[in-house]
Amino acid sequence: MFDGYDSCSEDTSSSSSSDESEEEVAPLPSSLPIIKNNGQVYTYPDGKSGMATCEMCGMVGVRDAFYSKTKRFCSVSCSRSYSSNSKKASILARLQGKPPAKKAKVLQKQPLVAKLAAYAQYQATLQNQAKTKAAVPVEGFSWGNYINSNSFTAAPVTCFKHAPMGTCWGDIAEGVRVEVLNTDCSLPTKVFWIAGIVKLAGYNALLRYEGFENDSSLDFWCNICGSDIHPVGWCATSGKPLVPPRTIQHKYTNWKTFLVKRLTGAKTLPPDFSQKVSESMQYPFKTSMRVEVVDKTHLCRTRVAVVESVIGGRLRLVYEESEDKTDDFWCHMYSPLIHHLGWSRSIGHRFKRSDITKKQDGHFDAPPHLFMKVKEVDAAGEWFKEGMKLEAIDPLNLSAICVATVRKVLADGYLMIGIDGSEAADGSDWFCYHATSPSIFPVGFCEINMIELTPPRGYAKLPFKWFDYLRETDSIAAPVKLFNKEVPNHGFHVGMKLEAVDLMEPRLVCVATVTRIIHRLLRIHFDGWEDEYDQWVDCESPDLYPVGWCQLTGYQLQPPAPQSSRDSQSSSSKQKKKAKSQQYKGQKKMTSLQLKEELLDGEEYSFLQGTSDQESNGSASYYIKQEP
Repeated sequence: MFDGYDSCSEDTSSSSSSDESEEEVAPLPSSLPIIKNNGQVYTYPDGKSGMATCEMCGMVGVRDAFYSKTKRFCSVSCSRSYSSNSKKASILARLQGKPPAKKAKVLQKQPLVAKLAAYAQYQATLQNQAKTKAAVPVEGFSWGNYINSNSFTAAPVTCFKHAPMGTCWGDIAEGVRVEVLNTDCSLPTKVFWIAGIVKLAGYNALLRYEGFENDSSLDFWCNICGSDIHPVGWCATSGKPLVPPRTIQHKYTNWKTFLVKRLTGAKTLPPDFSQKVSESMQYPFKTSMRVEVVDKTHLCRTRVAVVESVIGGRLRLVYEESEDKTDDFWCHMYSPLIHHLGWSRSIGHRFKRSDITKKQDGHFDAPPHLFMKVKEVDAAGEWFKEGMKLEAIDPLNLSAICVATVRKVLADGYLMIGIDGSEAADGSDWFCYHATSPSIFPVGFCEINMIELTPPRGYAKLPFKWFDYLRETDSIAAPVKLFNKEVPNHGFHVGMKLEAVDLMEPRLVCVATVTRIIHRLLRIHFDGWEDEYDQWVDCESPDLYPVGWCQLTGYQLQPPAPQSSRDSQSSSSKQKKKAKSQQYKGQKKMTSLQLKEELLDGEEYSFLQGTSDQESNGSASYYIKQEP
């Protein structure tokens, strides 16, 4: 094992032909004023509110539905983008190499379409700019310095089953010894020395060379899955020299005896560790594969897209009709938003038929077995019905859990969900969740777990009470037993650091923190940003990664917002919070689309309040009880 020391004395095609299966939309009552714009029909709340134009994307909409106290933006995304773009130290400006601008650029005005259109157009513009300019490396941010200076704790790799080594991390922990490059040496060739793990932060490890005892002066951070990290004994078998660091080379006269004594009984990496790392970073999705993916401009339908690139399991998908390959969408290969060709038709989901009648050369359908399988459900007995009420994470504002309605029941356990009070008249903003999805909850979930529930837009009877709302709308709540109650032993704790996708701009992976845990539901905060940009994410989401994932896979990490952006957010946020307190809390999403509250037939419903388990890491009975 120590021979190396003696060697040196010094230091599918079905989607192309399938028809678009669009649902019929019931006509609006004549009593409701409406707005017609380019063929799109939307309800007008009171006919008196007036219109406004978003200063970020140019979207036109009802003023009262706009975001912020001054009604300058149509959505949280536009507010956030404006804030970052208007500062010299803007993250996006730095990353894209754009010259600093004193004012955010107002994009060309867009027609009043589905409420995601503004964000989609802005995102496309950002990505187009990113493609024409080389990415600017983020300077000055180091996970090691960030963790050391603040005494942070990172989520362990075992919390992320979808990430490399997530299921085979083993006993890697503090005290494990490895062989690493010796940087404290004047020799012209690469030499190695043994170091011990002092602290773990995801894939990153704080190492200390053997012989330094309690001296931390030369401690250093590195990615444990890197190519220059090896198990003890690797130098001997590979013929590489083990040379003690120059700072301590005269500390002992017999280093071989010292190492034998120190390493007896110590743990090291498995001999096949590097092989396992390599195997865990092999991804089944390949470029030119065709898939069905959600249409980012109309959440209610899917489109055909082609895999353009694969980075760490994340796919850059280009919609098939995009001739210049700029109309794209980012997601993980295990995302519930992508499916095999023919999936939409098989379950009755809306699908936008491609204008391309023939596959392009080299393109081929991704095999169905590559996609994540959902849990089978039995819909033969008591099951979800159209009009049932529930609570759901709003995919357009992931910081909010909202009052929602089952709008359509599809095959294989899939449901089309609409957010009450802010739906498009044609259902173009309905979104598809599986019945087992951890993003939908029974009525009363937020109340019992002390989470702010976002009531329907324009609902005047506040504070919101489910019992009154169900009676007023003549609706019934979806039975509690139909929801997913499984809570895995995920291992997350409040305060843990990680790398997380900003799902409002899914090409970005950011420095983030777990700020709250409700059973399997995590509240993710993006460091340096205001709380209003937080997102509710499932503990098994493929959009969460260990610290060091970006470095390992070659993906670009977005650091915490610089101080200038924080100051801007702080001043604007105080005004927003003050304005909110005069009305009610939790209503962060502002949209230009307004719709009447549908009254659906149903039975009267009542529930019993329970206690909240806010920091649970295991299964518990946290849903409300229904009375017969």
